[in-house]
Amino acid sequence: MSVQTSDHILTRMMSLHPKIIDLTLDRVWRLLDTLDHPERDLPPVIHLAGTNGKGSTQAMIRAGLEAWGKRVHAYTSPHLARFHERIRLAGELISEEHLAAVLDECHAANGSDPITYFEITTCAALLAFARTPADFTLLETGLGGRLDATNVVTTPALTILTPVSMDHESYLGDTLAKIATEKAGILKRHVPCVVGPQDGAAMEVIEATAARLGAPLLAYGQQWHVGTEHGRLVYQDESGLLDLPLPNLPGRHQVMNAGAALAALRFLKAGDAACEAAVTSAFWPARMQRLRTGPLFDIVPQAELWLDGGHNPAAGAALAEHLASLPKRPTHIVCGMLNTKDVHGYLAPLAGLADTLTAVSIPDEINTLPADATATIAAKAGHTARTADSVADALRVIAGLDPAPRILICGSLYLAGHILRSNG
Repeated sequence: MSVQTSDHILTRMMSLHPKIIDLTLDRVWRLLDTLDHPERDLPPVIHLAGTNGKGSTQAMIRAGLEAWGKRVHAYTSPHLARFHERIRLAGELISEEHLAAVLDECHAANGSDPITYFEITTCAALLAFARTPADFTLLETGLGGRLDATNVVTTPALTILTPVSMDHESYLGDTLAKIATEKAGILKRHVPCVVGPQDGAAMEVIEATAARLGAPLLAYGQQWHVGTEHGRLVYQDESGLLDLPLPNLPGRHQVMNAGAALAALRFLKAGDAACEAAVTSAFWPARMQRLRTGPLFDIVPQAELWLDGGHNPAAGAALAEHLASLPKRPTHIVCGMLNTKDVHGYLAPLAGLADTLTAVSIPDEINTLPADATATIAAKAGHTARTADSVADALRVIAGLDPAPRILICGSLYLAGHILRSNG
């Protein structure tokens, strides 16, 4: 079979369909049929959808399952530094040789038929999962749920809905109820669903969908509860109480994500040690990730330097809440965003929490919002805003203003990926 690198094959795949996003399952079913349906041969699947928290929740579940001694496949998107991050086989990132082989097999099976990049790479992941022994498969949706390329497993072991909020309105709908309808499309008949905290309009849709399908709900505030007491995480369900350390992923929203992960682990009959590992051992890059080394850190060696990939209003609110909880320190934001996002909605909650905001364009990203446009919106949202030609330039200016600041680089997973690649 082909010996081309995965990067070459991925580049070829980009030309198979003119649209990056085109929600339908028809092309996926066609290719899976040609591949002899690898989605039917997966280890038990846990399928996650939601607007915020999918990746963190998946990371916590994986940490818990692995501490339980289980081998776990995991699929997530987008990647930050390398495509290989999307596919984890039985606990390890897919190798270059294996990735190139399954990508090439899918490309050959698809031929010249139209298919999106995400669809064909998802089929490649399913093919790799089906051929590698494991105990569980964690599948994270890419966009929405009902028509997402991952929504091809007819009977998963469990589904999970993290908080649903406004995002991707042009694809999923312009109301919370419409978006929730798409997300709830991963629910399956008689398959239990763990539900994280939801606004009322979203919860109504989820409950109606579950009732129609006879899918039992394990919902926050009903079948399980989570919170903090005396610097500890306290989780309770019908099986009893867990008193655990706070999640090593920072932010109050991560307590809620941890609650969903714990509900899933308890449903799967994992023990207390697995539950503790879920909150203490999980790592998920670009979710308030502290940068302590690298060329960017060397520009501001006395700084508290953070990286976060959140990019919608709910993520901005969660980030603001976390910043407000930190000890007082001169704080500066470096922000780059896509032109498809609600920039004002993301930045408004952060106003007043930072001394300055420096807007940058995201390098090598066709859909970046230009730095001056981001700065204009930031100023309207209440920030003291300026622009810089690069993140490095922004850090140099900030270093001249404050010798030991707190700096948050944020606004996009694409910017976060650039930072992780360039910072070594």
